[in-house]
Amino acid sequence: MIAKIMKGSGFKGVINYILDPKKGTELIDSSGVRTDSISHIAQSFIDQTELNPRVGKVVGHISLSFSVQDSSKLSNKFMAQMAREYMEKMGIKDTQYIIGRHFDKEHPHVHIAFNRGKTISDRNDRFRSEKICKELTAKYGLYFADGKENVKEHRLKEPDKTKYEIYQVLKAEITRCRDWKTLLSHLEKQNIDVRFKYKGNS
Repeated sequence: MIAKIMKGSGFKGVINYILDPKKGTELIDSSGVRTDSISHIAQSFIDQTELNPRVGKVVGHISLSFSVQDSSKLSNKFMAQMAREYMEKMGIKDTQYIIGRHFDKEHPHVHIAFNRGKTISDRNDRFRSEKICKELTAKYGLYFADGKENVKEHRLKEPDKTKYEIYQVLKAEITRCRDWKTLLSHLEKQNIDVRFKYKGNS
């Protein structure tokens, strides 16, 4: 399981994206919102945020993606359970949320929209999220992806595109080079500059 964390200031755009019929979306869980229409869901969030206007970025938006290898295990009920457990561990509690499952890509994934109006902490959220994803993946016996090995390079945007290109070069050169000097020389020939940062006085 991999999470991508986003924040914003307007609920209408996020709700319309998550519940876009073109993505074959299914609303698999919700709390604290009217679910009879997309507009009512968005308005439920907006009404609540107006009670605490001091929070700037009130929109929490997280996507949880799973491996294709786990598709047979991932019922809507199970994915909703995983999402709720993820939110609980992230400290996203006692607030409005919706969980929508998309069917527009080969890998199973859900999108969570939640209200940050109660000033839900985002301190170290990406670090905590990565740790929690690994814990849940192990707990439920899900497939551990090989990270960059399964990346669809043509879909990447900057700066991720450049990072992935550097990763591919490093992966190839490390197998050919036996020492740092040779590796740095090979990287330089491919216009990759390496700089080292040292901490402390030594």
